[in-house]
Amino acid sequence: MKRGVLYRCSVRFVPFTISVILRLWFATCRITEHGSEHRNKADAAACIVAVFWHYSLLYVFYHLRKDRAAVLVSASEDGEYIARLAQCLQFATVRGSSNRRGLLALKELLKYLADGYHVGMVGDGSQGPPLQAQAGAVLLASKSGAPILPISWSASKSFTFKSWDRTCVPMPFSKIDFFYGEPIYIPEGLDRDGIERQRIEVEQALNALYQRAWAYHGKKNHYHD
Repeated sequence: MKRGVLYRCSVRFVPFTISVILRLWFATCRITEHGSEHRNKADAAACIVAVFWHYSLLYVFYHLRKDRAAVLVSASEDGEYIARLAQCLQFATVRGSSNRRGLLALKELLKYLADGYHVGMVGDGSQGPPLQAQAGAVLLASKSGAPILPISWSASKSFTFKSWDRTCVPMPFSKIDFFYGEPIYIPEGLDRDGIERQRIEVEQALNALYQRAWAYHGKKNHYHD
């Protein structure tokens, strides 16, 4: 019972506190967008499936907070913190992953797209492996007709956590470069082989954009090894 009370209190107050800190923190940074023509092209389709790597999630949420969008968040207990944080930044949230509520989450996301929302998804899922795309975004784009828009960012100064994805956060007063990639249009009615081909295409596009973004600051990757 005691642990349950502590958990309920923490998920209520911690995400809100983090959202306030992020707004103040990132307001000190100089931000430049790249690939606005790709975003404009994707916007012509009304709804977008924005896909990004898990490590980049915190700044992506902040940067896109003014979009009318729903984001997919893991249905795990830890995922509740991310869901509450997303809600503090004005996103609608859908809970699910490949091994928990996956089909229900897909149906909920399709409803959001039909209602005119954009959708945000981490390409490598809630547990990885990192920088390896899962098929969820491909399935969603194929069923909805919405284009996949690859997203990445890099920073002149940043630090990483020792998590499976090496979660990265730009340092205060750093220069942040935010990149939109070329939209990817997914055909309808894909079989298993077709889904895998498209999954590989999305993974390659995301990694090419990721490498371009960090090379912009003379770095090989976001954790600088």
